[in-house]
Amino acid sequence: MKNILIVNGHEYYRKSKGNLNSALFQTIRESLHDRFDLQETIVQMGYDSEEEIGKWQRADAVILQTPIYWFSIPGLFKHYIDQVYMDNIFFKGSEFYGKGGQFKEKHYMFSVTWNAYENAFNNENDFFEGKSVDEALYHLHKMQEFIGMKPLPTFACYDVVKNPQVEKVQRELRAHLNEVF
Repeated sequence: MKNILIVNGHEYYRKSKGNLNSALFQTIRESLHDRFDLQETIVQMGYDSEEEIGKWQRADAVILQTPIYWFSIPGLFKHYIDQVYMDNIFFKGSEFYGKGGQFKEKHYMFSVTWNAYENAFNNENDFFEGKSVDEALYHLHKMQEFIGMKPLPTFACYDVVKNPQVEKVQRELRAHLNEVF
């Protein structure tokens, strides 16, 4: 693995200004820049779809840094995906639904921020009914599988509105990246 694309999918809202996602995006950049050829996109800053397609084609791995809004990615990030994941480039028709992904040699990693607290996951008595973070992100993992990509371990931080522990999660993210990459 040599080429990594980092995508910051944060979308600004009055309640969610993006400081933590920006800090994590910067942490990813700083942790990997000396070992990999990095490309990056900050969706909120705008992008050219054709250029983005080229970045995805060049990348061996893509790190998707995003908040989770209402159990999914921000609308602007979804719009980015709709504009960039083009048929006959990212996927083609196949005999079996979902098996036409063209990025079979590529990997992806989610780095997500949740306002949910950590104990809400993997706890049968709490909101997610014993489901893990990755199970809560099942639809997003299937989206990446549809284009043929293989998952790397997800990084998640929790309770980010009431209890944003930026330095702590940056340390945890660095350790995660060192283990994964």
